[in-house]
Amino acid sequence: MSAQRLSVAVIGATGIAGQQFLACLARHPWFKITALAGSPRSAGKPYGEGIKSPNGATGWWAEGNVPDEFTGMVIQDSERFDPGSVDLIFSAVESDVAKMLEPRYAAVTPVVSAASTFRMEADSPLLIPGVNSDHAPLVKEMAERRGWKGFVTAIPNCHTTGMAIALAPLHKAFGLKTVFMTSMAAVSGAGRSGGVLGLDVTDNVIPYIVGEEEKVPRELAKIFGVFTGGGVTSAPLAVSCTCTRVSVLEGHTEAVFADLGMPATVDEVKAAMRDFAPTELGGLPTAPEGARLIHVHDDPFRPQPRLDRDRGEGMVTTVGRVRKDAALSNGVKFVLVSHNTKMGAAKGAVLVAELLRSQGLI
Repeated sequence: MSAQRLSVAVIGATGIAGQQFLACLARHPWFKITALAGSPRSAGKPYGEGIKSPNGATGWWAEGNVPDEFTGMVIQDSERFDPGSVDLIFSAVESDVAKMLEPRYAAVTPVVSAASTFRMEADSPLLIPGVNSDHAPLVKEMAERRGWKGFVTAIPNCHTTGMAIALAPLHKAFGLKTVFMTSMAAVSGAGRSGGVLGLDVTDNVIPYIVGEEEKVPRELAKIFGVFTGGGVTSAPLAVSCTCTRVSVLEGHTEAVFADLGMPATVDEVKAAMRDFAPTELGGLPTAPEGARLIHVHDDPFRPQPRLDRDRGEGMVTTVGRVRKDAALSNGVKFVLVSHNTKMGAAKGAVLVAELLRSQGLI
């Protein structure tokens, strides 16, 4: 890989998702942030001022402090931003804004998005590096069909990501017929709402998250689909899920039940997960050590979000309680923890960009 660093922009840089991009891109060896963009409210201000509230509090919600290299960088207006001024754009805006801005940017420059707008577009891959890396060349088809110089590829929903990673080696080794999942999702997945969310979830479980349960089946079927060159044929996979919100800050916990395509012992299932180390992740700066995306616990009291979410700097899905399930014909069940604001958000998007660059697609 060339030592040349690509110039990148983060759109929606003052929001929680945008801040996560800044935190993981500071001093990145392949990408250098040269532009930040946001709403007209923050445009024209140095970044350190643009994230301050009217009472003077610094609204930085990512880990640590604002990286020094960004505090004085002037925020541009996202609606007037010139996409041709950078090599790559990371989009961290809400879906309604993404629908307006991302096609305009992609006409000129590749876009990797954390928004849901393009996830299910037929000519846009829904990538998890190491799980469906072979879908990546679809971005060339997208550019050609739409007459763009760039493309848009979005990362999956944070509920989908950990489950897809944990199931990927099982899908490959044994096949998958049916999946049931119940999530216990961290409050960070809902953003910030002035303390109201905290009051709602304390001493409580919120049994419904708007839109999540519809996204997961569609996204998982696309991720496990077959890439034919012109598009992706979704996998014939039945998925049922219930998504809840619990009083955990970071890390989604999911109880997964899977009916495999053929019988497999618990030891065989664990071995498939432990051996899952996709070779194409080797050398990617944000990939976990040894490209091992899954850690399997034998301790029946693990995984736990507080203990396991930061494994591999938040890029490893931790699995435990792997058991047979007699209610399904070839049933297995397990519990996983996946870091929703790292692998499931900005760092996952950066890993997608690293994969695309390693494949010569950006």
